[in-house]
Amino acid sequence: MLVDSFGRTATDLRVSLTDRCNLRCSYCMPAEGLEWLPKPELLTDDEVVRLVRIGVERLGVTEVRYTGGEPLLRRGLPDLVRRTVELSPRPRVSLTTNAIGLARLAAPLADAGLDRVNVSLDTLDRETFRRLAHRDRLPDVLAGLAAARDAGLLPVKVNAVLMRGVNDHEAVPLLRWCLEQGYRLRFIEQMPLDAQHGWNRDDMITADEILARLGEAFALTPAGSAERGSAPAESFLLDGGPETVGVIGSVTRPFCGACDRVRLTADGQVRNCLFATEESNLRDAMRAGATDDDLADRWSAAVARKRAGHGIDDPTFLQPTRPMSAIGG
Repeated sequence: MLVDSFGRTATDLRVSLTDRCNLRCSYCMPAEGLEWLPKPELLTDDEVVRLVRIGVERLGVTEVRYTGGEPLLRRGLPDLVRRTVELSPRPRVSLTTNAIGLARLAAPLADAGLDRVNVSLDTLDRETFRRLAHRDRLPDVLAGLAAARDAGLLPVKVNAVLMRGVNDHEAVPLLRWCLEQGYRLRFIEQMPLDAQHGWNRDDMITADEILARLGEAFALTPAGSAERGSAPAESFLLDGGPETVGVIGSVTRPFCGACDRVRLTADGQVRNCLFATEESNLRDAMRAGATDDDLADRWSAAVARKRAGHGIDDPTFLQPTRPMSAIGG
């Protein structure tokens, strides 16, 4: 098992398939883009499947989430999904995506065994989307969302980041639209993971602010147990339910104490946290001939060193060198 020194067990594996993306969202990367990882440094399909297999068969991983960059840019993604769901015991397999291209790939991914998708969508206004993402692709995102729903990739979850003076006025309209479409909306506090290192806490819309804005239109009551466990989102019933909304307060309401996630970057590095400053290289060991036992031992040792929390509130906090696009969500 992947157990750290604080007794937390990692069962949820996030695997980045590429650092490339077809959007340039301002809270992630500069408009001109970034220098992408050279192809030889990326894990091959066989290497990805081997490491995921070790995680599932030897280390207790039960959930596999493919991320990016934008994972739909990875050629052969449906086959990767198929090979993953064929592992035993079968993990649940999901995808975090911007949905550009999902209209074409939703059905093949569902046929391959994908369980569900998370789609990033911060606005329903086309001009605001263009300003945020530096691309005029909102219709493609909406088409991808509908295709995922129609293909049975349920529940379709929508992740939204509110930014002060940009789209924070859209909280209630975005929630109403998701309810109409049958999507589950989760608002996420903006995190210091941009390549430009321009994040400013004062500009962040906090979880408390999000709830206050939603509370102007809906009666919010906690859904289920008061303890969310390892779930990143706090869930709230809307007007008594059954519909819900989620709020992920990664900065102001951290869930580090119950975190069950571990990350594998597109170039084969184990990361224990989005904000980790250390990585453990499985790729080079694998290419040098390491056995499955060797790789499992290296992975376990890496997770054992996981820190207690992300430390954003610590005066000594340093933003990670890699931006979100190169880490994987």
